[in-house]
Amino acid sequence: MKFRKRPVVIEAMQWNGVNPLECEEFCPTVQRIPNNPTSLLIPTLEGDHTCSLGDWIIKGVNGEFYPCKPDIFEKTYEKVED
Repeated sequence: MKFRKRPVVIEAMQWNGVNPLECEEFCPTVQRIPNNPTSLLIPTLEGDHTCSLGDWIIKGVNGEFYPCKPDIFEKTYEKVED
């Protein structure tokens, strides 16, 4: 069998290394990693995941958060105009 992903609008923001406060506001569970200013830690339903520079933080359909590599994000999502 084959399946198509349902079109769902998600919220996301990109971690750029200089926006930790915005990331914390967007994703209240995100944690800064001591002595590692280029990564964030995101608790997910599957355990803790590291968010590296350039990764996107996605808010899922059930309010969960998870990181996504930029190349996968670009292939999976397109920007929606308000």
